[in-house]
Amino acid sequence: MLCVKLLRLLQCMAGLLAPPYGVMESGASNDSDTDPLNFMSKNLNKVPSEKILRGGKVLRNAILARAPHMIRDRKYHLKTYRQCCVGTELVDWLLQQSSCVHSRAHAVGMWQALLEEGILNHVDQELNFQDKYLFYRFLDDEEEDAVLPSEDEKREAEEELQETLLFLSQIGPDAHMRMILSKVPGQRTPEDLEIIYDELLHIKALAHLSNTCKHAQGLSVLFPYMDGTSWYIIQKGSVNVVIYGKGVVCTLHEGDDFGKLALVNDAPRAASIVLREDNCHFLRVDKEDFNRILRDVEANTVRLKEHDKDVLVLQKSLRPSSHGNVPAHFKYTVMSGTPEKILEHLLETISDCLLNCCLSNTDPALDDFVLMHCVFMPNSQLCPALLHVCTYHSQASQGSEQERMDYAVASKRRVLSLALRWANLQAHHLLEDDTALSFLEVRCIQTHSRAHTHSCPSHKVLLRQFSSGEERLAKKHPIRSFDDILLKVYCGDHTYTTIRVPVLATGREVTAAVADKLGSTEELLLISLSSSGEKLILKPNDVSVFQSLGVNGRLFVCTREQLDSLASLPEQEGPSTGSMSSFELMSSKDLAFQMTLYDWELFSCVHEYELVYHTFGRQAYRRSTANLELFLRRFNQVQLWVVTEVSLCGTLSKRVQLLKKFIKIAAHCREFRNLNSFFAIIMGMCNPAVSRLGQTWEKLPSKFKKFYAEFESLLDPSRNHRVYRLTVAKMEPPIIPFMPLLIKDMTFTHEGNKTFVDGLVNFEKMRLIANTIRAVRHCRSQPFNVEASPASKNPQEVRNYVRQLSVIDNQRTLSQLSFRLEPRRT
Repeated sequence: MLCVKLLRLLQCMAGLLAPPYGVMESGASNDSDTDPLNFMSKNLNKVPSEKILRGGKVLRNAILARAPHMIRDRKYHLKTYRQCCVGTELVDWLLQQSSCVHSRAHAVGMWQALLEEGILNHVDQELNFQDKYLFYRFLDDEEEDAVLPSEDEKREAEEELQETLLFLSQIGPDAHMRMILSKVPGQRTPEDLEIIYDELLHIKALAHLSNTCKHAQGLSVLFPYMDGTSWYIIQKGSVNVVIYGKGVVCTLHEGDDFGKLALVNDAPRAASIVLREDNCHFLRVDKEDFNRILRDVEANTVRLKEHDKDVLVLQKSLRPSSHGNVPAHFKYTVMSGTPEKILEHLLETISDCLLNCCLSNTDPALDDFVLMHCVFMPNSQLCPALLHVCTYHSQASQGSEQERMDYAVASKRRVLSLALRWANLQAHHLLEDDTALSFLEVRCIQTHSRAHTHSCPSHKVLLRQFSSGEERLAKKHPIRSFDDILLKVYCGDHTYTTIRVPVLATGREVTAAVADKLGSTEELLLISLSSSGEKLILKPNDVSVFQSLGVNGRLFVCTREQLDSLASLPEQEGPSTGSMSSFELMSSKDLAFQMTLYDWELFSCVHEYELVYHTFGRQAYRRSTANLELFLRRFNQVQLWVVTEVSLCGTLSKRVQLLKKFIKIAAHCREFRNLNSFFAIIMGMCNPAVSRLGQTWEKLPSKFKKFYAEFESLLDPSRNHRVYRLTVAKMEPPIIPFMPLLIKDMTFTHEGNKTFVDGLVNFEKMRLIANTIRAVRHCRSQPFNVEASPASKNPQEVRNYVRQLSVIDNQRTLSQLSFRLEPRRT
């Protein structure tokens, strides 16, 4: 079971985390310092950094310039407090100043960062900033003869304000987390506990809890290396582990736990731990608290057994009633079980009101099952199980004849309800499975998607090297497994042949088709060849082999003897001149809109099941993920487009104009909620071939530098990309999400948790992956308004341009071009 999830018993978890330990001193040499428990409790004297000191001054001066009434003498209980601000007003003010402040909690963290450094102080010296009617005073106002800022200082503060807010927005979440952890457990609010829980979900050291929480003896895995009572996790920073005579033997990073010491040293107490960063914090998990949680979890766990073996494990939780006259009742959540027992339980939980509701209002647990069943219960197993449920209840012998009939009808209705949801989600995928089609026909289930698909001819997709050519100009349609594609396959002498094969064609089938067309009797290898000359030999059983190609990749066939001499095509190198002359006169907003329109077409074609197959391995399921691969490839293409255009621009002034253009396009992409292209453009500008061009960046106007810094902050990966997630949470669909991050989320969940535990399906893992897929569904829950195109003189020209971006995908070539533009300074 995924026992990290069990920590949702947040009130039980109130004492789980101790406050973060202070910064560890480097070069510890005495005996006490060799004990992690001792030196982790030390604190360095806090001296505000110059940057945060300046940040506090900027905020004070900006407040005095924009809202001077906020800093004034205040009276409370007959006592006067000089030159104070109110906590709630400070939070309100921050939220009004910048979009980089995402929530009140985020603003609290930003003020907490200043309070920790002594730049902002509570009048009674309390250590936690609160969003309440409490008085705070800036450091500059502590003295009675505090000097007000001059007009020049106010103007400077106005100019530096956005940069300061951006800096504080990046360090605020960590300060907020430290503030929560420093509280006495009983003082933590439900909101505090939710933040702690969210933090725990993304700590690497907790990934193995799914294998240890189930049994109490698993605690020996958690607590063998310290003092037997606590377990330590690095929350922030990193440390070197130094052993006398061996030097640095290990470096522990953010998310690691001290159990890793056992990998390098049998007696970790003899090791010195030396700071690598200025600020290192730790979480302490107390063994007794953890034991208490395990007891509470086990007490609320219901196990169904057959032949003395668990077949279904449920978690019981109290669900309060929304009506005063209806008592609260228990809710049972599936944690693990055999596929058949999970199915039976979910069918039993389908209520009468759910049977009558529309498909969009499905129970989340049923939705989890329908989305993920292919992982643990394929159609060949699911269909017979559903038929068995109908047959079994129809033949039930208990009760009166009317009762048996009513129960059988209800059971069939429940099966029908699940099957309808299944058919609605799978759509055309069901047409590819004879078992599923036969079951649906037997149950007389007709769906709109099935009727629509039968009424339309099979869509034959014509792809040349996986969407390279004129077909990119046409509106995108989903690529289906029963479609055919056209593939150009090259030989060693750079001649090529075009073959038509099914989307799911294997490497063996593609090679056979090429050999047949060439009339060759030799044994041929199928190669994916990149522009840099990197060769990947495709396996005979690989399906949808064209999906292995990079942006400028090509398929080749050759004999094994010809493999070493195989060279890439000249066309794979990409353009030799930039296209700035083509698009510099195009409106940045037009370009962003047409990019968004194209991305939306690609995104709309991605089926939810493709996300499952991509996560668990499409080869294992013999399924294509072609639509998802096209969408992910578009991200890489846009990113490389930015790097290519800058690297091919030989004039300094033109490069500056290019950077401004890309920043404007990125801003409009964010305006259109196209986060995929937005991040692709920003990551392109972060590419070393672009970011190293110091002379170019120096010439960029400060206004654009600030925009870029704000955009770049959304890429901040700390705290599991919290800044990005908060930004998306405030958006309304339609949204084109940053797909690589969603893929990462699902991959993290998949690799960090077993699919089967003790022979039972880990349904908690299925639920977590399904939640990410539902996030994709939410992004597409509203249609994209194609009629909202901005007024344009040449919409067709812009449309054609953004759909046929020509790029260099060889990083070495891009770096060489960059050094020609601005040689390395000696």
